[in-house]
Amino acid sequence: MSQDASSSAGSFSSVPILDWSLLATPSGAAAFKAQLRHTLINVGFLYLSNPPVARADMDALIAYTPRVFDLPQDEKEAIRMANSPHFFGYSRLGAELTKGKTDMREQFDFGTPYESHWKPGDPEYLKLWGPSQASHPLSISLQDLLPGFKDVYLRYLAQVEQLSYDFIALVAEVLEVSNEALLPFFPAGTSKPRAGVLQHRSKIVKYPARKEGDSDQGVGPHYDGGFLTFLVQASNHPGLQVQNLAGEWIDAPPIPGTFVVNIGKALETVTQGLARATSHRVLSPPPGSTPRYSIPFFQNVAQDICIGDFVLDFKPEIIKLKETRGTVGVVDSVNYAEYGQYPTGYVNLIGRVKSHPDVAERHYPDMFKQFFPDGLPAQGSAY
Repeated sequence: MSQDASSSAGSFSSVPILDWSLLATPSGAAAFKAQLRHTLINVGFLYLSNPPVARADMDALIAYTPRVFDLPQDEKEAIRMANSPHFFGYSRLGAELTKGKTDMREQFDFGTPYESHWKPGDPEYLKLWGPSQASHPLSISLQDLLPGFKDVYLRYLAQVEQLSYDFIALVAEVLEVSNEALLPFFPAGTSKPRAGVLQHRSKIVKYPARKEGDSDQGVGPHYDGGFLTFLVQASNHPGLQVQNLAGEWIDAPPIPGTFVVNIGKALETVTQGLARATSHRVLSPPPGSTPRYSIPFFQNVAQDICIGDFVLDFKPEIIKLKETRGTVGVVDSVNYAEYGQYPTGYVNLIGRVKSHPDVAERHYPDMFKQFFPDGLPAQGSAY
């Protein structure tokens, strides 16, 4: 754990490192859980070392990542996101804005295996979940051009999905609520979620080196949605920064073999702000550098639940721990403010439509007209 772990959140100056292997012994598990509770409440970001995901699969996926972006542009455009009602596929460099500035990233969006249950007359947000283009999770062209990538990625996604369920169970334990309290968010008919019941999202992202005089915004300040994010920093480039409650930007440099784990806005909402979502951003590599790559996994919850109706109850002594982190200062992120007001699927669809208006124009025409009455903009913008 970082040396400043006992400090208040407003003054944390590094991201804590938690070692999953500690859970193998009773004394180690107790130490891990104490660290986790502190980090959830006071920081909202952590490194997870020795995760239960095969290092060989992590390394293989990292090795494939630059090759995905080195494919011919026409091959990438063949699976552009506009083809998919589920917002899966390729997004070109600079297609999005955050806080009015261009995000200089190129990316592919994928998801865990899921068969769409949407039918005409259902809420449109149910259409958000479904198979990736052509053949899950990659198009035929990518499978042909990158043999082995599909198998590696599917193995990786399955392991991280299971990790996300195990981790959220630990979150419930350290905040002293039962697993049963989480059932509405993970509708699997059992006390633990299972694969295929929900769809989680993943990306492979490239941040090219900026040119002299250009903005350093790889992606601007934002919160993640959902419950948890598990990020592999897939190249040895700094750039990820998190914002403490004093408004200071703190570096979270790559540590090989670890995940960066952070709290999503949905989890913050259902825990009454006890587990805190932390504002974060990515700076582009400096001029002359090689690109930065990253692989985030976003844990989702049930689409039809309005989490404002299922806020968790905590013991008074637990909720009181929120007071120890001090006064919340001004942070730069404001997205996902709709959580607690609408079903989570609709909140996520709003964000997708605003970020990718070309997809909305083709697959969600009514929402497109609502948010873009003047027609298709040159770039999307979540907020």
